[in-house]
Order: sequence, then C-alpha cells, then structure tokens
Amino acid sequence: MIRSMTGFGESEIAVPAGRLRVELRTVNHRYLNVNARLPTALARWEPEIREWLRGHFVRGHVNCTVRLEREPGSGAAGLRLDLDQATAYVELLKELQDRFALGGEADLAVLSRFSDIFIREEPESEAVDVSGEDLRRAVEAAATAVSAMRAEEGRRLQVDLEERFEAIGTALDEIAELAPARLEAERDRLRNAIQELAEGVAVDPARLAQEIAILAERWDINEELVRFRSHLALARDLLAGDGSEGVGKRLGFLVQEMHREANTIGSKANHAGIAHRVVAIKEEVERLREQVENIE
Repeated sequence: MIRSMTGFGESEIAVPAGRLRVELRTVNHRYLNVNARLPTALARWEPEIREWLRGHFVRGHVNCTVRLEREPGSGAAGLRLDLDQATAYVELLKELQDRFALGGEADLAVLSRFSDIFIREEPESEAVDVSGEDLRRAVEAAATAVSAMRAEEGRRLQVDLEERFEAIGTALDEIAELAPARLEAERDRLRNAIQELAEGVAVDPARLAQEIAILAERWDINEELVRFRSHLALARDLLAGDGSEGVGKRLGFLVQEMHREANTIGSKANHAGIAHRVVAIKEEVERLREQVENIE
C-alpha cells in the first residue's frame, strides 16, 4: 500500500496552562523536511519534534504549528503597546501627508493595521506549563491523523496508477503483435526496392539476406518490450507491498526508465500503428510521472 505525501492533521489536548493545539500539513518533497513553528516558551522542544515526526514520515515537506491557548486567569501572556513605534508611524504618516498634500487622518483604524506596535509578553514561567510528554502526545496524535489521510489518498493514487499500468501493458501487447508483421513488410519492401534499382542486374541472394538481417536487427524492439514489461512488473510489485517503506523514489526511477524505453521503441517503430501506440504510452507515462511525484 502506497502513501501520498499530501495530508493534514490536528490534535488538541488539555494541559495545566490551557489547551495545546498542534496542526500538521504535509506536501510533496524529495526528502523529509520538517518546519516547526512553536511559541517562544516551547522553542526548546523543536529538535525533539523533528525526531518524533521522523518516526511517522519518510518523505515530504512537513509544516508543524504548535499553539498554546491559555485559560483565563492562568497567568496568560498579555499585550502591551509599543509607544515609540506607534509615535514613529504617526509622524511618518503626517510627513507623507504634508509632502504630498494628502487628505485624511492617521486615526485608530489606520494605526491598528501595523501589528508591530502590539507586543506580546509571555511570562518566564510559561515554559514549565507544558511537559515534553504532553507535547509529544499532541504531536503524535496529529501525525497519526496525517498518516491516515496520506494512506487514504495513497489508496486513490494506487487505483489510478494500476489503471495506467494496465493501459500501458495493453499497448505493449498490441505493439508486440504488430512488430513481426512490420519486419516482414519492411523486408519485402527492401527486397523489391533493390530489385527495381538493380534493373535486371544479378543480386547476390546471400548478401541481400545479410543486409536485410542487419536492418531487421536494427528495427527489432523485442529487447525494449522485455525491459518495459520488467519495469511494469516491478512497479506493480512495489504497489502491492505492505507500505512499511517509502516507494516513491523507486517508482520515480522506474517511470523514468519506462519513458526511455518508449522513446527507443518510437525511434525504431517505422510503423504507423506502433507509433500511435507509443504516443499513447508516453501520455500515460507522463501522467504516471506527475502522480509518482506525490508518493512517499
């Protein structure tokens, strides 16, 4: 079972200081990249949060936001006004008004838009209000919710990938059926062309057969078909795994190899029916590439 790298989860638990809330958002990324946003009093737990999340995710960009909502009367952090900053804003606005002869006044509605004039003050004792065990419990709960969402999204991705694998496999079977007849047609066409060019001059049958054999070897796509089917089989095996390990990187590599084999088959096609099926295969491979980028 594969997992998507897109997910969201949240948790909320009661702590002595109030309510501890954790939000996790994950999107695709080549490696595991954790970005934690914590209150100042909990900043010391950032390394531990990264390690806890590594136990849940293999790849992806993880945004972790932790908030502490204090209960009334629990020594909650307050706000104070930065008068110096507010005064500077008022003076700058007046200077702007005078220089350009602008109307209007620097009233409360205008000043309240400058958030940096309000300073949040946190008591030094706040750090002891949340234990590491409480924080870990909240982070783990949010991570579990994200993992469940990523697994559900992975199931939908898997259905889509299997349908595309089936379409590619069908096209490869059709190409394999067309390939022998194409070689025979090209052999007959080449023999007839040489006879017309020779204009009655005797042509060494052995030499002609040798040249036709050389061209037939160049046009042969059996090896490419075998490799392509091998890539498909391995990709299906990865989808059928238990999901204990991330498979996104390996699937990405296989899709890249599928694209390479499709290009080679197309360059050797020299047949309208095969060329059309190669185009269809490349379209499916491109869709696979887009989907695989979001698989853990």
